[in-house]
Amino acid sequence: MNVLVVSPHPDDETLGCGGTLLRLKEEENKIYWLNITNIKVEYGYDKEKVEKRKKEIKLVNESFKFEKYFDLELCPTKLEQYDSNEIIQRISEIIAEIRPQMIILPSRNDVHSDHKAVFDWCFACTKIFRHSYIKKILIMEILSETNFSLPENSFEPTYFFDISNYMEEKINVIKIYESELGEHPFPRSIEAIKSLGLLRGISAGVKYAEAFKIVKFIE
Repeated sequence: MNVLVVSPHPDDETLGCGGTLLRLKEEENKIYWLNITNIKVEYGYDKEKVEKRKKEIKLVNESFKFEKYFDLELCPTKLEQYDSNEIIQRISEIIAEIRPQMIILPSRNDVHSDHKAVFDWCFACTKIFRHSYIKKILIMEILSETNFSLPENSFEPTYFFDISNYMEEKINVIKIYESELGEHPFPRSIEAIKSLGLLRGISAGVKYAEAFKIVKFIE
């Protein structure tokens, strides 16, 4: 199975489904990563920080052993300035190249506006009459974004991956994004990541799990 994860920002892929990606890879599926935004000097970011982020992404790529990494390198928090038709075309071309059977997306209900835009763009590229090979579309749960949505948009999972054997490796990968982590009770803390895994594991009857919402599931 070809699996594509789409992250609005680097770290979302690991927070949302890092354990699942590690498990899918070990089970001999091919995993791909499409990242939408990134920091650049021309966007006003410090050169040192930009270079550090490049090194982080390289290490994350190596950790997950992605078949291929794609990066649109759009400006974070400024996605409204882009032509949606042009971005949808670029994403559609990537999907056509990969031909994924499973796509993992951020939630449209996440509090960050980038997540909403990314979901809309990607979902527009998944019409079954254009890409009949897409059989599964899942929404991932991203700490610090999904859990801060409005109450009426709360995340109610309908699909779980047992990641009991992959939690420690997921933690090792997320530690690569050193500047994105913080101390408890910061939502992107090691304690929070493990706690959410434990909570979802209770629902799934396992030690650790990652939770998703099903958008499409064709068998």
